[in-house]
Amino acid sequence: MIGLDVGAVVVALVITILELTEVVALVFALGAADGSVRHGALGATAGVAVVGGISLGVGEAILAFPREALLWASAVVLAGFGVFLFRSTLRTYRKDRAAAAGGPVAPARSAVALLFAGGFTVGAIETTEVVVVLLALAAAGDGASAVVGAVVGGIVLVAAAAAVHERIRRIKTRYLKLGATSMVLTFAVFWAGEAYGVSWPGADLVLVPIFLAALLAVRAVLGLAMARDRPAPPAGP
Repeated sequence: MIGLDVGAVVVALVITILELTEVVALVFALGAADGSVRHGALGATAGVAVVGGISLGVGEAILAFPREALLWASAVVLAGFGVFLFRSTLRTYRKDRAAAAGGPVAPARSAVALLFAGGFTVGAIETTEVVVVLLALAAAGDGASAVVGAVVGGIVLVAAAAAVHERIRRIKTRYLKLGATSMVLTFAVFWAGEAYGVSWPGADLVLVPIFLAALLAVRAVLGLAMARDRPAPPAGP
C-alpha cells in the first residue's frame, strides 16, 4: 500500500465493520416485519450516504452536533419500532396458531415509511460513530488511509450480509420477528443508556445480556397475550 498507513487502514476497517455490523443486524430486524430487507436497507443506505456526504462537505462540524441528542432521538425511534415489531410479531404468532387450527389467516401488514425511517436512523447514528474515528485519523494526516479502510470494511460487510441473507430468510418468520423485536428494543435501551451517561460494563459487549433479557421479556409478554386470546372454559353445571 504505497502512500498508505497500514495501521490507520486497519483501524478504519475494523471500526467500520464493528459499527456498521449493527446497522446490518437492525436492517434484518426491521425487514422481519414484512419479509423483506429492501425498505430498511434503502433507509440505512440513505442514512449512511447523508452522514458520509455531510462529513465530506463540512468535516468537523459533525463533531459539534450534540451526540446525546442524536442518541436520545435514536432510542425513542427504535423504541417506537420495537412496539411496531412486537405487534407484528404477535400477529404472526396468532396467524401461525390459526393456520395450525385450520382457521382463517389475517393478511400481513407492513409500514414502508416506518421501515425506511428506522433504517435511516440506524444508518445515520452508526455512521456518525464511524465518522468521528475517521476524522480523528484524518486530523493526524491519515485521511487517505482512513477512507481506504472504511471502503474496504464496507465492501466486506456488504458481501458478508449477502452471504447470510438467504440463510436468515429460512428461519421461521415468528422466530425471526421475535429476535427482531428483542434486538430493536435492545438497541433502544443501549442508546438511551448512553445518552443518559450510563457507563456500560464491557462497552458494546453488554448488548448480549440486554438482548437475552429483552428476548425473555418479549416472549413472556407474547405468551400472556396469546393466553388471553384463548376462550374461557365453559362453566360447570
